[in-house]
Amino acid sequence: MGVTFLSSGALFNYFIAIIENTILLDKRKIGVIYNIDKEEKVMKIAFIGAGSLGFTTELVRDILTFDLLKDSTLALMDIDDERLAFAQASVRRIVAAGKYPAEVVATKDRKKALKDADVVLTTILSGSTNVWKYDIEIPKKYGVDINVGDTRGPSGIFRFLRTLPPMLEIVRDMEKYCPGAVLLNYTNPMAMLCGALQRSTHIPVTGLCHSVQGTAIMLACWIGARSFDDITYTCAGINHQAFYLKFENCDKDAYPQIYKAVTENPDVYNEEIVRNEMYLHLGYYPTESSGHNSEYNAWFRKRPDLIEKYCLPGTGWNPGEYAYILKEYQETEATWKDRVKKELEKPLEPQDLRRGMEYASFIINALAGGEIYSFNGNVPNTRLITNLPDNACVEVPVYVDKAGFHPVHVGALPPQLVTLVHTNCMVEEMAITAALTGDARLVMQSILNDPLTSAVLSMAEIRAMVREMFEQNRDYLGYFKKTDI
Repeated sequence: MGVTFLSSGALFNYFIAIIENTILLDKRKIGVIYNIDKEEKVMKIAFIGAGSLGFTTELVRDILTFDLLKDSTLALMDIDDERLAFAQASVRRIVAAGKYPAEVVATKDRKKALKDADVVLTTILSGSTNVWKYDIEIPKKYGVDINVGDTRGPSGIFRFLRTLPPMLEIVRDMEKYCPGAVLLNYTNPMAMLCGALQRSTHIPVTGLCHSVQGTAIMLACWIGARSFDDITYTCAGINHQAFYLKFENCDKDAYPQIYKAVTENPDVYNEEIVRNEMYLHLGYYPTESSGHNSEYNAWFRKRPDLIEKYCLPGTGWNPGEYAYILKEYQETEATWKDRVKKELEKPLEPQDLRRGMEYASFIINALAGGEIYSFNGNVPNTRLITNLPDNACVEVPVYVDKAGFHPVHVGALPPQLVTLVHTNCMVEEMAITAALTGDARLVMQSILNDPLTSAVLSMAEIRAMVREMFEQNRDYLGYFKKTDI
């Protein structure tokens, strides 16, 4: 038997977070509280939407690096035969290269995949680009210029309305076939889907996104941090619109270093123009790319000249070009088979099996009894952020251990942040209520209050646009009894 303890300070904070739920969390991970040698149950991990090849293979690679998880049963499920076959081949390739004792099962039967699962990961997409391209093209016809369209606004809301029914089917099956399992969701729109599920099932649901740790790494590079291990932060808000309320380097406030980098280094400023402008005006740095952020407010996309100035010249991966992700998906759909075949022909090197930065594997390891882990997750707002609506889906620091999720109290967001975040949160709350009650008029009213849409269109124009989007999606939205709004 071996026992390894946290520092007294981290241990104290951990138990206070569980008992009182009233502290700020700065650390991304805090290590092992105890590890008692005992026989461990073999974990079953189900991947619903396993044909999302990038996510599935990366998550499996990470999961199998943990001793507690290396013999897991990996149940891959997808509705597409070809994608499922490629996912199975990719995962088995990792298992073989790492000489792991894991079992791989591939099936189109969701119930079989979920049976007795301990953890379920969802990476589904409702419809091909031939379906969701209209989420972007119809608003553009009315004058609303969209970059991604997977999170909020008219595009994100209609993606949510299409995706919620299959997500509800998944949790209903989980209630029957793995009622003790945990759902880790990677499907967007994150906040609306998780918010709807969290008020519809007893299954523990949290949503995972890589924008928080990804942005923290970017900021650490900008300020020349010696090591990412020296960086600590507190980040909170809603998915894709959270802010670093504290960002420290070697336990010292790093915001002066960030300000210096943004204002004195043109390469840094030009990499993320939209986000840097938001930081310079609001005082806190936001998560997610400039392109994403340009959709969530009225400052950058309401006029062609603003798009030209802020959303096109950036050098980051997604500055804000119209329909950027749609074009990327269309290209991927045309080439993915050849790309995956070539990838499978390459031998895996040791570095190809190294663990990445996605949260999921660390969370699953903690649930299995391994190291306690902290991450930013999407959870119900049980007074965690005091000036956002109760029970709305918020993104806050969360501890996870074998007992489950322990979200951390953050307090009030600064007024200049909550003004924007609360508006988007309420738009999402209206969309969730509309979907759960079948109220099409409330869908229209939610989009009436979207910051970008309302900056560009009149109320009558928004109503006409929503009607057209309902008509385009009629095959997916039969649960709305009446769409004459």
